[in-house]
Amino acid sequence: MKTKDHPKVNHGKQGVLLVNLGTPDSLSLLDIRKYLKEFLSDQRVIELPKIIWQPILRGIILNTRIFKTRSAYKKIWRTETDESPLRYYTRRQAELLKPKIDNPNVIVDWAMRYGNPSIESRLKSLQQQGCESIVVLPLYPQYCAATTATVCDQVFRVLMKMRWQPQVQIVPRYYDHPKYIEMLVSQLERRLERLDHQPQQIVLSYHGVPKQYLDKGDPYHCQCQVTTRLIREQWPYKDIPITTTFQSRFGPKEWLQPYTDKTLEQLPKENCYRIMIATPGFVSDCVETLEEIAMEAVASFKESGGDHCEVVPCANDSPEHIRLIHSLVKPYIIEA
Repeated sequence: MKTKDHPKVNHGKQGVLLVNLGTPDSLSLLDIRKYLKEFLSDQRVIELPKIIWQPILRGIILNTRIFKTRSAYKKIWRTETDESPLRYYTRRQAELLKPKIDNPNVIVDWAMRYGNPSIESRLKSLQQQGCESIVVLPLYPQYCAATTATVCDQVFRVLMKMRWQPQVQIVPRYYDHPKYIEMLVSQLERRLERLDHQPQQIVLSYHGVPKQYLDKGDPYHCQCQVTTRLIREQWPYKDIPITTTFQSRFGPKEWLQPYTDKTLEQLPKENCYRIMIATPGFVSDCVETLEEIAMEAVASFKESGGDHCEVVPCANDSPEHIRLIHSLVKPYIIEA
């Protein structure tokens, strides 16, 4: 084939893809059902044989949980941009990262593991724009098979369909990264300075997983504990204790403990009436932080006798979070 007859192929670029969990496209029951079906069909998330789980999912869960899920999303939906906070902040992180990298050959994009924009669509888009190598950052500080691993699974599924695969590098977990810990401690300090009282305790609430995942060797629980320990070591107010809890349990099986909701109900009974709560495992505010914690958990704490429950926002699109993301991907960037 003569050179002039060869199809044009873009090349010479590098991609950076930020990936978070996912979100419904809208508040319609159809979109919420579609999102939940994709999410809860992932066998990394629900480790049951399909022949057992799918009839339960399709026959019961998808016909009942969609109403509760829509109710939760309606409380936190960003009406000004008509999207969920998770979608908004993930896009903002990608937009703010681009000038931080300051490299004309680097294209920054973002995707969701479940929902849109999909990992497949973004990887294909980056390749079509000439990205010969792509750096993928799963936005989960602590590794878990149900989060980080399933992002990797989906990336590799997409690559399996490609004739000409780009080089792909996946940034590993960063639960103990110095800049991550520094950012979390700084967030707590700034929030504390705004208060006219001193909390009696700080609760760090991480997303829970079934205990059997830990028993099977998943490192998530241990990495959460390490994150808390490192925060505690740098925390200057030693008279305010810091504790770890786990939220968002689903189904009848035992999950990682102590449970966040049970802990908040118990604290006032132990004469702890003023607390501050943060969610280190979530880098962007989402339904789990804004509805489950900032609304439901706070209400439960006060109904149990608590007086003050200060919720620390996630890192979101803050300058220090963008600096952290940049430091995570920078070692993989090819200089212009």
